[in-house]
Amino acid sequence: MNALERSWYQKFGWSWLLLPLSALFAGLSGIRRLAFRCGLKASHRLPVPVIVVGNISVGGTGKTPVTLRLCQMLQANGWRPGIISRGYGVKLTAPRLVKPDDSPSESGDEPVLLAQRSGCPVVIFPDRVQGGQFLLANTDCDIIICDDGLQHYGLKRDLEIVLIDASRGLGNGLLLPAGPLREGRWRLVKADVVLSNGDLKESPLAQYSHGSFMLQASTPQPLLTNNPLLAPEIAVQLVSGIGNPQRFLHTVQQLGYRIAGTHWFADHHPFTEGDLAEIPTPLLMTEKDAVKCRSFAKSGWYSLPVQAVLPSEVETFIIERVKALK
Repeated sequence: MNALERSWYQKFGWSWLLLPLSALFAGLSGIRRLAFRCGLKASHRLPVPVIVVGNISVGGTGKTPVTLRLCQMLQANGWRPGIISRGYGVKLTAPRLVKPDDSPSESGDEPVLLAQRSGCPVVIFPDRVQGGQFLLANTDCDIIICDDGLQHYGLKRDLEIVLIDASRGLGNGLLLPAGPLREGRWRLVKADVVLSNGDLKESPLAQYSHGSFMLQASTPQPLLTNNPLLAPEIAVQLVSGIGNPQRFLHTVQQLGYRIAGTHWFADHHPFTEGDLAEIPTPLLMTEKDAVKCRSFAKSGWYSLPVQAVLPSEVETFIIERVKALK
C-alpha cells in the first residue's frame, strides 16, 4: 500500500488536501451518470441476464472468490455462466477469450485465475458491452457475470452485488483521490445485494449490508507438483500483490502457520523471478499471485486456495432472482 492509500485509512490523513480534486471527480462522475439516465449516453442490454459484481471503493474486497462461487451456484442450477472482465494491465484492441494456460501478462492475473478455477468462458476487454457481445457470439453461455463492473453504466444489469471489506470499511469516506471511493455511500442503497467480507459488527455500514461472507482457506498447494504439502504450524514467508494483504496474513495465521516474514507488493504486481529470489522458503502466496509465478516456481513455494462462503439466504435470493429472469 502506497502513502496515498495509507492516508485514506487514517482519521486525519494528508489526503484531505486533495478534496478539491475529489469535488471535481464527484462532479464529472455525476454528470456521466446523469448522461446515462437521460439517454445522452447509450446503455445496452444484452440478450441474457447480467450479474454485476463490484465495489464502490478501490482495492480488494473478494470479488474474484465471490465470482467463482456465483459460477458454482449457477452451474448447479442448470445455467451456463460466462465471465467478462477488464483484464487489468493488458493492452487490448479487441475482446479476447482467456484460456486457462494463458500468460497473466497477456490476459491479466484475475482473468487467468477465473478461467482456471471456474471452468467457464472468460472474456477480457475494457468495454464490457463489447466483451459481453463477444462472449455470446463465441460461447454457449446463457448468463453473464461482469467482474468489477459496477461503474460501467453502458452495460445494463439485472442484478448488482456490491462488496465491502469489513476490516477497512470505506476509509475516510471521501471520493478519489482524497479517499478510496469511486462512488459515494449512497450507491449501496441502490444495489440488490450488499455483502461484507467479514463481520461489520457495530460499523455504520451494517445498515446497508444483507449479510457477510467469509473466505474459507484450504490446504496450501505447492506450485511444483512434486513438492510435499506444507506442514501445519510451520513458519512461512508471505508474499502478496493484492489490494489488502493484511487479510491474507490473518487467514494464514488462522490456519495455524507462524509468520516468519511478509513481502508486500502493489496490487497486480507483475512478478519476476528476481522479486522472490532472496526470500527464504517455505514461501506462501495467494492464488492470484501464483498464476504469475508458476512459470518460474521453485521448490518450497506454495499458494493458498480460498473459497467464498455466502449466507444461504443470499444464495437463495440470487438463484430465485435469476430464475425469474429466465
